[in-house]
Amino acid sequence: MNINYMLKVEDAKAADVQKALKEAGISVRSIQKIHEEDTGAEAEAQE
Repeated sequence: MNINYMLKVEDAKAADVQKALKEAGISVRSIQKIHEEDTGAEAEAQE
Protein backbone atom coordinates (compact mmCIF):
# COMPACT_ATOMS: atom_id res chain seq x y z
CA MET A 1 0.00 0.00 0.00
CA ASN A 2 1.32 3.45 -0.90
CA ILE A 3 0.18 6.47 1.10
CA ASN A 4 1.29 10.08 0.60
CA TYR A 5 1.65 12.47 3.53
CA MET A 6 2.74 16.09 3.74
CA LEU A 7 4.65 17.23 6.81
CA LYS A 8 5.67 20.63 8.09
CA VAL A 9 8.77 20.46 10.23
CA GLU A 10 10.89 22.99 12.09
CA ASP A 11 14.63 22.55 12.61
CA ALA A 12 14.82 19.19 10.81
CA LYS A 13 16.46 18.01 7.63
CA ALA A 14 14.99 15.38 5.33
CA ALA A 15 17.55 12.83 6.52
CA ASP A 16 16.51 13.44 10.14
CA VAL A 17 12.85 12.90 9.28
CA GLN A 18 13.62 9.74 7.33
CA LYS A 19 15.76 8.37 10.19
CA ALA A 20 13.03 9.06 12.77
CA LEU A 21 10.38 7.37 10.65
CA LYS A 22 12.63 4.37 10.02
CA GLU A 23 13.27 4.04 13.76
CA ALA A 24 9.48 4.00 14.25
CA GLY A 25 9.23 1.11 11.79
CA ILE A 26 7.89 3.19 8.91
CA SER A 27 9.34 2.50 5.46
CA VAL A 28 9.97 5.71 3.48
CA ARG A 29 10.19 5.54 -0.31
CA SER A 30 11.07 9.21 -0.85
CA ILE A 31 11.03 12.65 0.73
CA GLN A 32 10.47 15.70 -1.46
CA LYS A 33 11.05 19.27 -0.34
CA ILE A 34 8.23 21.28 -1.87
CA HIS A 35 8.35 24.60 -0.04
CA GLU A 36 10.51 26.50 2.41
CA GLU A 37 9.22 29.52 4.27
CA ASP A 38 11.04 32.12 6.33
CA THR A 39 9.46 32.05 9.78
CA GLY A 40 11.27 35.14 11.01
CA ALA A 41 13.32 33.17 13.53
CA GLU A 42 15.98 32.57 10.91
CA ALA A 43 16.16 36.29 10.12
CA GLU A 44 16.55 37.14 13.83
CA ALA A 45 19.26 34.47 14.25
CA GLN A 46 21.26 35.93 11.35
CA GLU A 47 21.36 39.42 12.88
